[in-house]
Amino acid sequence: MGFVGLFFAGLAALLHVYIWVMESLTWTSPRTRATFGITEEEALATKELAFNQGFYNLFLAVITFTGLIVGSVGYNYIGLALIFAGVGSMLAAALVLLVSSPDKARAAVTQGIFPLIAVVLLAFATTL
Repeated sequence: MGFVGLFFAGLAALLHVYIWVMESLTWTSPRTRATFGITEEEALATKELAFNQGFYNLFLAVITFTGLIVGSVGYNYIGLALIFAGVGSMLAAALVLLVSSPDKARAAVTQGIFPLIAVVLLAFATTL
C-alpha cells in the first residue's frame, strides 16, 4: 500500500510539473488555451497571473519529489512529511477550486485525484 501511495505521489508531482509548463511556459498557445477553455485575449490578459500560479504548482511538485528522494535514502519520516506537505497542498488547492468554481469540477478532479489517492494510501500505510 505504501509503495502504491508513493507511486501516486510521484504521478501527482509529474502532473503539477505539466501544469507548470502550461501555466508558465505555454499559456498563450492554442493547445493550452483550449485546455483551460480561454480565449487568446483572456490568455494575454492573465499571462502574468498564470506565470506566477504555474510556479506554485512547480514548487509543490519539487516538495513532493524531494520527499520521495529523501525517503528513498532512508530518511523515511522526513520524506513522508515532505510528501504529505506537497500532495496535501495539491489536494487542498483542488478542493478550493471545486468549491469556488463548481463549473471547473473536471479540472479540480483531474488536479486532485492523484494527491487524494496518495494521501489516503500513505495515511493507511503509515498507521498500520
